[in-house]
Parts: sequence; C-alpha cells; structure tokens
Amino acid sequence: MTGEGRVGSRSPVELRPLKLTPDFVGSADGSVFIELGSTRVLCTAQVVNGVPNWRRGSGNGWLTAEYSLLPGSTKDRTAREAVRGRQDGRTVEIQRFIGRSLRAVIDLAVLGERTIYVDCDVIEADGGTRCLAVTGGYLALHLALKRGIDSGALRTMPLNDSVAAVSVGVVGGMPVLDLEYRETASPMWT
Repeated sequence: MTGEGRVGSRSPVELRPLKLTPDFVGSADGSVFIELGSTRVLCTAQVVNGVPNWRRGSGNGWLTAEYSLLPGSTKDRTAREAVRGRQDGRTVEIQRFIGRSLRAVIDLAVLGERTIYVDCDVIEADGGTRCLAVTGGYLALHLALKRGIDSGALRTMPLNDSVAAVSVGVVGGMPVLDLEYRETASPMWT
C-alpha cells in the first residue's frame, strides 16, 4: 500500500527515520537528542530533592514537563514566549500532555519527595513535535532514574511501564502515521 497524497514515498504506516543520541547533555541527570526525519527535539530530565508546597509531607514525588519551540525551529521565526510575557495556549496544553503521559508510567510514591523536571526543546519542527517530546521525554526520564538506581539514591525503578507517541492523521482521505508538517498544511489534509 502506498501513501498516495503523502509527501515522499512513505507508506501510510511508515515512520520517518528515527535517530537517538542518549546522554546528549552531560550536565543533565538524563538526556536524549531525538530526531524523526527533520523534526529534532532535545529532551532533558533533572531530579531535584523536594516537591511543590502542595505536595509536601505526602511522601510522594512529582513530575512536571516544559516544552518550547526555539526561535529558529520553524520557517517563520517563532518568538520566545518569555519575550511575550506569557505562554500561549498551545504550549500550555502540550506541556500538560507531556507531563500527564509521563506521570501515567511512574509510581510517584517510589520516587519519594523528589521532583523531576522534564524539558523538551524543539530544535527543528517538521511535524509531530509533541509526540516526539513525549517519546524523548520518556527516554530522558528513564536515563535519569537509572542513574538514581546506579548511585543508590533510589532503591527501585519508579517506572511501571513505558510510553511513546506518534502522530496520526488523514491525508488525501487515507489514515496515516507520523505526519510531516507539509502534510498537515496542505490542501490534501482532511
């Protein structure tokens, strides 16, 4: 089955080439530079002792995620949200999506009163950035927690499952996986 209407010659279920570079950032507890075709995202995970005030005394940890498009990540420059003084609704929802996806696979009681910050910075956006951020965020998280086990800071792995994500859409009337930006922006998109 060919992907009529698709950019390039990928079949409807074929992903773009995937490349992972673990430990991309030496100062992070866990990091991965993840590439899917021309979409590139740098994901880091930092484990910090302590939790937000509303979580103190619970014995449970917390995980939060941040997501950002770097200014040169899109054809038209994307202004830094810090310059605008607030995040837009898209960014807030993507951060929530990443955080919820990762919290679904971690036992926060096993983590203890620690906070994990997962940061996903889009270096180049060519479709599927939020899905790639979930996948890369999970890999960075896993690496950070493995370091915690290896150092003795954690007794057991708090992860109880794994998570990855891929975009799905309809192009030219056909369901397809892993949409490139041109597929979502074209008149073929239905």
